Amino acid sequence: MKISIVYWSGTGNTEAMAKLIQEGAVSAGAEVVLKEVAKADVADVANVDVAFLGCPSMGSEELEEGEFAPFISSIEGQVSGKKLALFGSYGWGDGQWMRDWEERMKKAGAVLVAESLIVNEAPAGDDIEKCKSFGKSVA
Repeated sequence: MKISIVYWSGTGNTEAMAKLIQEGAVSAGAEVVLKEVAKADVADVANVDVAFLGCPSMGSEELEEGEFAPFISSIEGQVSGKKLALFGSYGWGDGQWMRDWEERMKKAGAVLVAESLIVNEAPAGDDIEKCKSFGKSVA
């Protein structure tokens, strides 16, 4: 199975999640490409079996506006029928940014293959295993 993990991380928390998800997916036998969103393009979503997309909650529970939100806009027309898994970290709020993002991807026709994963701040304790299991279960 070919998987891409595309993420944006400001403090390193979502990047840590991405690396743990990668570890879990690789342990399940998947071929995984991990990319920061600045180095990704539509092909990183279109040419894989499953794409993991990761972004923390920013501002008033929104996707990061400089790089990640434009990337999501660029792939929106390409995700109909595409298998996606969403993840991200947060420091405040109740996860509204993730619910909004899920709804946006569903409206674009994407198939969310797992319950989205959110972690408060950096993954630690049980969250480390949750991230690995997230990657492994989807792979």
